[in-house]
Amino acid sequence: MTALRFSFVVACLWAVAACVTINVYFPEAAAEEAADRFIDEVIGEDEEGSTESGSNPQALHMLLLDLLIPAAHAQADINVNTPSIQAIQRRMAQRYDSELEAYFESGAIGLTNDALVAVRNLSAVGLRDRSKVNAAVAAENRDRTAVYREIAVANGHPEWEDEIRETFAERWIQRARPGWYYQDARGNWVQK
Repeated sequence: MTALRFSFVVACLWAVAACVTINVYFPEAAAEEAADRFIDEVIGEDEEGSTESGSNPQALHMLLLDLLIPAAHAQADINVNTPSIQAIQRRMAQRYDSELEAYFESGAIGLTNDALVAVRNLSAVGLRDRSKVNAAVAAENRDRTAVYREIAVANGHPEWEDEIRETFAERWIQRARPGWYYQDARGNWVQK
């Protein structure tokens, strides 16, 4: 009787291990890589070379799960090279070079925790340039909102827009230059 139970348990474990599941999950690592490439094209690469510190517990969990139950992943890469995405990227890079970089450096604007840009300290800008900074921030936020949606649609998963936006929010802050301001999870301004 014990041998029969043992054989049954072994057979069940083998069956679970042999299962191949098709997961259409949000490919977080690919999204982070795509976001980094996109951001580097907009603001240029950091001279110090931004690197991620620490480990990703979710990635470790997925690796262990994949060892037990191999998965065929339907999406392995995030495409950010469509003509519409590249057009938005060019506008954002031009705006960064001509206006936003100086506003980030002065602390007048900062990165929000929802992947946008906000005016943080308007007094850091001269009176005659205040409408200019507000217009630049509004244009930047229109493009950022559009690009997150466009990336999700271009990759065949419009339902991923929120995840794309969350990934970009983290990566914009990760790739921010020293001295720039960003919002923490509770909305407080922090200087990097």
